[in-house]
Amino acid sequence: MPSSVLVTYGTTNGSTAGIAEAVAKVLRKDGLTVDVLPARSVASVASYEAVVVGGGLYAGRWHKHARRFVRHHRRALAGRPLWMFSSGPLDSSASERDIPPVPGVKRAMIRLGAREHVTFGGCLEEGAKGWIAEGIVRNGKGGDFRDFPRIEEWAGHIADELVGEKA
Repeated sequence: MPSSVLVTYGTTNGSTAGIAEAVAKVLRKDGLTVDVLPARSVASVASYEAVVVGGGLYAGRWHKHARRFVRHHRRALAGRPLWMFSSGPLDSSASERDIPPVPGVKRAMIRLGAREHVTFGGCLEEGAKGWIAEGIVRNGKGGDFRDFPRIEEWAGHIADELVGEKA
């Protein structure tokens, strides 16, 4: 059983970090040792036996820190159990249907042999950084669309796979 898991993410306004923390909480509950770190601060994945990486979606692309993390650590990631998630839709669509990964994430999944990808709703609220984000909130299009029961269910699936590898 991989006992050491990295959950890492790229985010601008914290929504994706919140999802990463929720994933880590479930993994820890199932007995795994988990570090949650911003993707830009991860120097090496050598000490981790499995990795979960997430990125906020911006104009159809993963957050730049998530993209850079995957590119920089591609050799090490290809040899580990790997899951990916995206966050972003500012509506209930991610809870109502499966949203496929954006093209860049899909290519990374194939190259690295990622086990799974899921898209979760995002969160954009008052105080968001950036003029586009501020405009979205000002025009009433923001809100918190993260589905934490669905996030926890997905994390439970990951924990089941990792714990089952020990058997």
